[in-house]
Amino acid sequence: MVKITSKNEKLSLDRLEVFEKEHDIRFSTEYRKFLLNYNGGYPDKSTFKIKGEDGEYESILNVLYGIGEMYDNLEKNFDIFDELVDVGFVPIADDPGGNQICISINKENYGAIYFWEHELGNEDELENLFYIAANFDEFLTNLYE
Repeated sequence: MVKITSKNEKLSLDRLEVFEKEHDIRFSTEYRKFLLNYNGGYPDKSTFKIKGEDGEYESILNVLYGIGEMYDNLEKNFDIFDELVDVGFVPIADDPGGNQICISINKENYGAIYFWEHELGNEDELENLFYIAANFDEFLTNLYE
């Protein structure tokens, strides 16, 4: 089991619900539990596999974003990565290269985790997204050293 280290302020259910309402979204149950327990942070295991267009490769989870007054926060990413949010993917973490780990808020793949590789430069943001896990808990469980 992955351990998360977080120095972020505890997130209340009320604050989470306000955030979701402000952005007209509803996060998956697994991800909501994570936010309420940790509100972002750093995992002790951080490597994960991605099946990209050139086969399978690895990346490293840098930080999981939280909600509130912190450097790595979800709010900021709604503004920076609005093109991803517009197509139904919310950046929830990043790797050291600035690529984003996203959670789907689309009906078809709700709660699934994807890797968005910004270096590909495709016009269509969906072409830069690669499936990682069926849900947030599976993503965390699959992290390794």
